[in-house]
Parts: sequence; structure tokens; C-alpha cells
Amino acid sequence: MIKLGVIGLGKFGTNILNTYKQLEREGLCKLVAICDINEKVLEEQTKKYNVKGYTDHKEMIEKEEFDGIAVATPDPFHKEPVIFAANKKIHVFVEKPLDISIDGCIEMIEECKKNNVLLQVDFHKRFDPFHIAIKKDIEQGRVGRIEYGSVHMEDKIVVPRDWFPNWAGKSSPVWFLGVHFFDLIRWLIKSNGKNVFAKGMKNKLKSMGIDTYDSVISIVEFENGALISFELSWILPENFESIVNQGFKLVGEKGIIECDSQDRGTRVFYEGYGVMTYNPIFINEVKGKCGEISYTGYGIESIADFVYNVKYIKNGYKIDDLKNGITAFGEDGLEVTKIGVAICKSIETGREIKI
Repeated sequence: MIKLGVIGLGKFGTNILNTYKQLEREGLCKLVAICDINEKVLEEQTKKYNVKGYTDHKEMIEKEEFDGIAVATPDPFHKEPVIFAANKKIHVFVEKPLDISIDGCIEMIEECKKNNVLLQVDFHKRFDPFHIAIKKDIEQGRVGRIEYGSVHMEDKIVVPRDWFPNWAGKSSPVWFLGVHFFDLIRWLIKSNGKNVFAKGMKNKLKSMGIDTYDSVISIVEFENGALISFELSWILPENFESIVNQGFKLVGEKGIIECDSQDRGTRVFYEGYGVMTYNPIFINEVKGKCGEISYTGYGIESIADFVYNVKYIKNGYKIDDLKNGITAFGEDGLEVTKIGVAICKSIETGREIKI
């Protein structure tokens, strides 16, 4: 049985907990312990999931036995727990981004390689069935050589203002949102970033005491010549119909692909709530056969993928054997961070930056 732990118990940490407990019911794994520096959050989660809790990840890893650890701390704080776990020969699953610095990514990759442990990054957009179908069409040559495209990903202002006010100033739309699509586009077109030019605006959030960018616009040139623009923000009105507005377009020599990742086709209006759209293929809560709550969707599948990968490794597969599939590895996280760092440098200098 795969023995698992979770460090960071916020929004996505809870998704990880739900996934692990569901797989535990299926006999695949055991959630051994969890960790968060917020004692109130830790107490609530230990009671909810009936598991041992720690406020110090080092103490937890020293005292318990793990096959795999999930790290879901805020964006800038992934490196330390990843490296500590790797040096204990524990496989690691990291929420995006891998790190907000290139050196941090490289250090994590090297430590995991040295200890022969899996370093997996949760780029869950790869698991979206719509995106998988698009990738197949591209690989079959239906759209031809990709020439240009555009991406938009925009959160409601409740995300930086209400969800993460204590650390949103240490992040930005680049790191919290953009990394999703940096990875998705490079995965779809099989090419890494080459050059970038970007502009950003600080206005609304800064007036609220959160010193970070409201919005960032960038044009990324990929190594295969494709030019993709990325429109990123997290200041949409709080009564917008979804927590995130997102989608992309790719234009090739033989065709065009458009994907509305926000509007999946169901729109409702309820008194006191306004218009809402649903995306049940991301994470959907359903009742199981015995009345228990179960979760489906690509947001769950991407987390479960780590557990299956750890099982494969324990059964004799090598980490490199897994690299022909859908999984995102540390090297993917590094390439994404290179794009993010270049965007930030371009905003600061006003110049085009080589990635």
C-alpha cells in the first residue's frame, strides 16, 4: 500500500486530501499524516479526515513513514519541503508552479535525481479530455504547423483579495494562473519558449494593500516559431459567472482550434446568486453506492496519477519509463518557470527577453 502525506492544506491541499482518501477507500493508498503551519486549519483538517497532523513538515517526515508527499504550499514555498522529502527518498508531487525561480527548479530536479525519486508537477490541464482530444488532432497534423494563437486566463478578484490575501503579494497572475497555460501550450505544440515580451499593470490590488500585478499581457515566441499571446489577470468582478474565465486559440497552416475552457455548456441563474456556469469535468462531487462522497474529473485524475506512478515505481518501473505518458515532471516545471521568469524580467526592463 502506498503511504502518503500532504504539506499545505488550503484550497488545493483539500483537493489532494479528498483524492487520497478516495483512493484509500479503494485500497490503493493510506493517508498517513498531514501538515500546515496554520494551527486552526490543521485542526479542522485532521478532524475532517481523521488523520495525524503536524505544524512542521520536517518533524512529520522524520517521525512518519512515506512513499510519497504532496506539496501544496503557496507558490514561493515549494522548494524546502520538496528537497527535504527527496533527501529522505520520498517521491514528491508538487502543485504548480514548481518554483518561481529557475535555480530553485534546478535544485529540486537535481536533488530528486540524486535520490532517484519522482518529481511530479500538477499541471492538471493536461488531463482535461478536451485538451487531450486537441493534442491528438495536432499530432495527426490536422491543423498543420502552428503559426500563432492566444490564451486568456482571468480570475475573479475574490482569489487574491479573499482567498490568499497574506501571500498574493508574493505571487502574480503569471505564477498563479499563467503557468497552467504555459505548460498546456508547450505540451500541445511540443515546443519550449524562446523569447518573450510582456507588460503588466498594478492598480486595483495595490490600492487594496496587495502589491502585485492586476494583469499581465505577454507574447511568447516558441522554439518552433509559434507566436502565442497570454492575457492574465485576477481582478474580474466578484459577480462574474465563474471563478475563472479561460480559453485559448491556435491557428495553423491547415486549420484553427478554439477552446472555451470556462463555458462548458451549462448556465444557470438563481435569485441572490446571479448567472453561474459549471465545469463538472474539472472536479465533480457525487454520492457513491453506499452514500459516501466521491470525486471525479480531471482535477482529481491529475492528483491520482501521482499515486499510480508511485505504485508503478514500487512494482519495478523506472521513472524514465513513465515519461511517454501525460505526466508532467520536474523538467516540465523548469521550462514553465523559465517562461514565467522571462515575463517578469520583460515587464521590469521593458525589453524582449531570451528564455
